[in-house]
Amino acid sequence: MTTWSQFTEEAPSIAAVFQRRHQATGKLCMLATLRADGSPRISPIEPMVFEDMLVLAGMPNTRKFDDLARDPRFCLHTATVDTRVSDGDAKLFGTVTDLQDETVHARFAQKLFDDSGFDIRGERFDHFYVADLTGASTVEVDDDHLDITVWKPGAGETVVRKH
Repeated sequence: MTTWSQFTEEAPSIAAVFQRRHQATGKLCMLATLRADGSPRISPIEPMVFEDMLVLAGMPNTRKFDDLARDPRFCLHTATVDTRVSDGDAKLFGTVTDLQDETVHARFAQKLFDDSGFDIRGERFDHFYVADLTGASTVEVDDDHLDITVWKPGAGETVVRKH
């Protein structure tokens, strides 16, 4: 499994764009999953880096988590409102594992409460999805060209420039 620190070491520019856009949107991202019939679903989510894991947690009994339980593949995209993509955007690809460790859940709930005041301490998690990143990319516009940076585990970043 690719940890968050491994990702940031291997793909520092992609990680920087993701973190910048994630913060700029109030931590909102768009999560792509696959429905039972194979068609795509796009859902809002607020992923969180916690203890070197990218956690995809949220409200229980939602269809996006049913999708991930059935097929763990996902794409996470930083929310973009600028059609010129002047601040860049990032996509993370991977699969999830449902981490069923109640001590981790308790620490996560405490951190969430400490950071936001949102109190789910003591509640049971239906799912606690941890991302295993299998790829990532960014798009950045610079003057007269577009830079697309791509990452695969162990391969570092590759930049493709389009004019």
